Amino acid sequence: MHTLEAVMAALIMIGVIVFAVEATSLTPLTSSTANAHIEAQMQTMGQDMLNALSYEGYDHDSALKKDVKNWDGTEFVWEGSSYVSRDSSNLTLTNSSLADILNFIATPRGIAHNVHFTWIDDNGLTASRPYIYNGDPSDNAVIISKKVYLSNYDVGSNSTFYINTGIPDVDNSSNFYNIVNVKMTLWRM
Repeated sequence: MHTLEAVMAALIMIGVIVFAVEATSLTPLTSSTANAHIEAQMQTMGQDMLNALSYEGYDHDSALKKDVKNWDGTEFVWEGSSYVSRDSSNLTLTNSSLADILNFIATPRGIAHNVHFTWIDDNGLTASRPYIYNGDPSDNAVIISKKVYLSNYDVGSNSTFYINTGIPDVDNSSNFYNIVNVKMTLWRM
């Protein structure tokens, strides 16, 4: 009788283990605590980068605002050592604090990144263009954004800035020009 009881207990234990293993699917692509931790680290790192770039001293523009003001509508891609224009390989991205900080922090850690500028167009709809593009992000990508206020004084000649970037003056009756949302996407390669 004790032997039969032991066999039944063993079968029940094996059944519970088989059921537990079959009920959970563990694959290499399954999100785990480690992936969540890495995503949280990338989110914090990206937010810190944008916060550092958006710091404005008294009567000075932030580095992020300077990058938006100096942008001429060109899309850049990473070519292993520098950011090169998608249209002309002779044109590289220089004098960009955003490119410098990404090259210093993200690239050595194997973190791919895209940067898009988003704004409200003449019709009141959201428009977006890539500033730095490195491919399609993975499912575990994180998105961080920071808004940059532009005034008519910031962009200088409104028509030239609009022709180059596509960012319009949304309020002609005031000094307000537009708000550009700098959206950075980070993911592990």
